[in-house]
Amino acid sequence: MTTVGIATGAGRGMGLACACRLTTMVDVLLLVDRDEDAATAAAGKLAAEGSARVEPVALDVTDRDGLAGLAGRVAGTGTLRAVAHAAGISPTMADWRRILTVDLVGTALLTEALRPLATEGTALVCFASMAPLLGPAEEHPAVLAALDDPLAEGFPERLHDALGAPLEDTGTAYAWAKRGVHRLVRREAVLLGPVGARICSVSPGIIDTPQGRQEEQSHPSMTALVRQTPLGRKGRPEDVAAVVAAVVAFALSDEAAFLTGTDLLVDGGVCAALHR
Repeated sequence: MTTVGIATGAGRGMGLACACRLTTMVDVLLLVDRDEDAATAAAGKLAAEGSARVEPVALDVTDRDGLAGLAGRVAGTGTLRAVAHAAGISPTMADWRRILTVDLVGTALLTEALRPLATEGTALVCFASMAPLLGPAEEHPAVLAALDDPLAEGFPERLHDALGAPLEDTGTAYAWAKRGVHRLVRREAVLLGPVGARICSVSPGIIDTPQGRQEEQSHPSMTALVRQTPLGRKGRPEDVAAVVAAVVAFALSDEAAFLTGTDLLVDGGVCAALHR
């Protein structure tokens, strides 16, 4: 049976780095990106380097109908083997509603669309962040009830009702969205386990990319975090992309057959320094 892989946010950055790894794990690799030109260029590059047949897919992960089409394409091609879901936006890229919608609702929509295709050996990794791990966990039942139902109608407003005005800060919204991803992965692992499928999240730390520098300019506290870390520096794009992609590749591999429902933190020791 033909094995199929999906990499989202695959037009650039860590999504593309993960896609590179997937070319040796599956027969057909679908590169999903909202930017059609970026997806097409990445597909051309990877097709020349790997053994998989690589196909670009222009798709916004918040498009439920588009995701249904993606699932249909996978089902018509073969068996879903591996998914690296890196698509997302950061705090300076949109308002709080859009951040929640892309980073959490989009992840929930993707897992919902692909769940019926999961079978023995299917594995998914969803990108989260170290952001929700930096502060104390919120355990208020009303907040968690709202957070754990991202596909409910009016989800951003429901979470806003539970948390109040602080959620309108985009950094706060981002942290809550990624906390939601952590919790979604745990719930999804329980649903996927009976068919022999797995799911994990990966949480990168501070990365020295144009997007990362933009975030640091808006949030000077990030510089203080870097100074406190054991390594004393931000992650360089090349090493973080390589490490994160390697972690994702391992989590998707058959060697990680007992790994599910957990988060894999790749932060250069930031959380260790803060919570020591």
